[in-house]
Amino acid sequence: MLQNFERIRKEKKVSLVDIADLLNVRYQTVREKINGESDFKFGEAVKVKNTFFPEFEIEYIFMRETDSCLEADKELEHSSTSSC
Repeated sequence: MLQNFERIRKEKKVSLVDIADLLNVRYQTVREKINGESDFKFGEAVKVKNTFFPEFEIEYIFMRETDSCLEADKELEHSSTSSC
């Protein structure tokens, strides 16, 4: 799941329909992309970022939960337990 995406989207009050309209897809398709059932194409990600979230880095917006776990584990590499 794209947790950062969802948090930012809700904070900025951007609806799934807003994103779906921008990308010319169904809102269910956007939901599937956010949930990780399918992926945003690069052009879609850039369009969403530039339109709704220009103040954020694209890597941060579209970081998957597993990606953030990898980053957290790197910081705790001397620890015996994973943060995720």
